[in-house]
Amino acid sequence: MTTDVLSRVFAALADPTRRDMVARLSEGDATVSQLAAPYGISLQAVYKHLRVLEDAGLVSRPRGPQPRQVRLEVEALDLMDTWIERHRDRVEQRYRRLDAVLAEMKGQEHGQDHGDRDRGGPEAAGHPDDS
Repeated sequence: MTTDVLSRVFAALADPTRRDMVARLSEGDATVSQLAAPYGISLQAVYKHLRVLEDAGLVSRPRGPQPRQVRLEVEALDLMDTWIERHRDRVEQRYRRLDAVLAEMKGQEHGQDHGDRDRGGPEAAGHPDDS
């Protein structure tokens, strides 16, 4: 079964170390040693994290002699952004519809309050229980 790209991206970013690596790479390219520096984990563990990020299309390492720069690939972030924005738009539309319904209900509620007074409701014409 083939996992779609978006699922691989979200799965890769589920790990806080990988999210931090992506955040750091958003500032600029870095070598594996530079990426490994703040973590206190082995280079082998860093390479495993990078492999997951590469498989998801989030980073790339050009072929060639060491040290190679790790580069953040914006296409995967664009894919996530498109997916998130589509769902954000749907949610915002739902909230706008809810706001409209609530405003309409509030308007009807105010209309009934004013209508009672205009028709001579209990407030306007001394109600028998008011004595």
